[in-house]
Amino acid sequence: MKAETFLPEDYRPAEDEPFMNDRQLEYFRRKLLNWRADLLADSRDTISGMKDQTRNIPDIADRASEETDRALELRTRDRQRKLVSKIDAALRRIEEGEYGYCEITGEPISLKRLDARPIATMSLEAQERHERREKVHRDD
Repeated sequence: MKAETFLPEDYRPAEDEPFMNDRQLEYFRRKLLNWRADLLADSRDTISGMKDQTRNIPDIADRASEETDRALELRTRDRQRKLVSKIDAALRRIEEGEYGYCEITGEPISLKRLDARPIATMSLEAQERHERREKVHRDD
């Protein structure tokens, strides 16, 4: 197990330092872990909230409204569950030394893109090509 990398509180990855050096990797690792912890906490809150809110509502309109709200909440949590899987995959890529590089071209993904979307697996250009191809095939 490697030693923990020192990271100042105000650190932000910069273009003028070596790409995916230890500090950048640690920055993104912490960002991903914090994001994951937030999502899991939200999920736990939802589960406990739904347990507390289980009740029999006599008015059919109120019951329908609550069921709609519950379905929306569950759909949101499902999306977050999938997001946790992507975060776990990004953390694995950090451990394997593959993080920050496009899975299609092998080129570095921009630091701005990774900072905005730390689970990104493709460079902006590769992602745009992928989405254009997806749109063309969807229109068929």
